[in-house]
Amino acid sequence: MAIKNAYRSTDKFILENSTKLGPGGSTAVTAIVIDGREIWVANIGDSRAVLCEGGSANQLTVDHEPHIERTRIEKQGGFVITLPGDVPRVNGQLAVARAFGDQSLKAHLSSEPDIRHVPVDSNMEFVILASDGLWKVMKNQEAVDLVKSVKDPKVAAKRLSTEAVVRKSKDDISCIVIRLGG
Repeated sequence: MAIKNAYRSTDKFILENSTKLGPGGSTAVTAIVIDGREIWVANIGDSRAVLCEGGSANQLTVDHEPHIERTRIEKQGGFVITLPGDVPRVNGQLAVARAFGDQSLKAHLSSEPDIRHVPVDSNMEFVILASDGLWKVMKNQEAVDLVKSVKDPKVAAKRLSTEAVVRKSKDDISCIVIRLGG
């Protein structure tokens, strides 16, 4: 499938160019909207897509947490550990089980996205695509409630990002809002 190939190619590019780009990595969430009638969403890591449907938040993606994928990680020679007061981490380092890049952990990480197809109906208002910098400080429904009255998707994304900063997010904050016909 084209989406899986795009994620695989992105991961390969990042790894092959790690001397220029650095040894780290990234999570990702993507959406393809086709004729306003269907959406294909994909993600790796803890970047997330949330749909506002009839005013309610509906998470479309899966957060790839190390403790959930422990068996796969251990079969690939890695381990998952949770230090006191922390979250589960791959080899005690990374708090996600899937990511682009991350050369030093790549043997234990996957860049295989979860993909979901959603037919659009008239109850669907918008989709929020955002990195964990937003989701660590805001619940899905809070994000939807904050911007459901904002018609301009650029203004809505800026409002979400600004609120994450106000809430003292310590992680990267990337956000896009896609308005649907409903």
